[in-house]
Amino acid sequence: MASDDEFLKQFNEHFRSAPPEGPREQLPDEEVEARRRRELNEKEVKVVGVYEHPQSGAFVLLRDGRGRNLPIWIGQSEAFSISLAMDGGTTARPMSHDLMKLLVERLGSRVEYVLVDDLYNNVFYAKLALTQNGKPLEVDCRPSDSIALGLRFKAPIYVADHVLEEGQWELNEEP
Repeated sequence: MASDDEFLKQFNEHFRSAPPEGPREQLPDEEVEARRRRELNEKEVKVVGVYEHPQSGAFVLLRDGRGRNLPIWIGQSEAFSISLAMDGGTTARPMSHDLMKLLVERLGSRVEYVLVDDLYNNVFYAKLALTQNGKPLEVDCRPSDSIALGLRFKAPIYVADHVLEEGQWELNEEP
């Protein structure tokens, strides 16, 4: 497998003109339902890091055990929050994801895992799986928010296999 520096070099060449994720459009109910009907076959991924693309903005890079790389475009504040959580850093005052963690904990809940469960019209979708008083609860959210919060809870992060297949970006290995 190539180094992260090589990955970023190839990523930059491949996505030189790729636009960042745009605003979500409102979908008719039947399209939303059609988007959800798939077997997920989740794969655990690790957050490799948060990177800045010169023309397109920040992205978080996820990688599964088979070496599939999944870049997800994110906002600057989410990029900072994810980086902070990865480094174990803190701020003088709680940031939004720190506040969310405090609220979840004080309400007697816990984040069990994060699931990036769909990629539809170039938009990634995710869910936070929580438990509250032993009862499971799912919350629909943006992948960047779910990853930032999941890292704070040290929760595993999963991606549906079809999302990894569709959204992955492969490195060209040198012989």
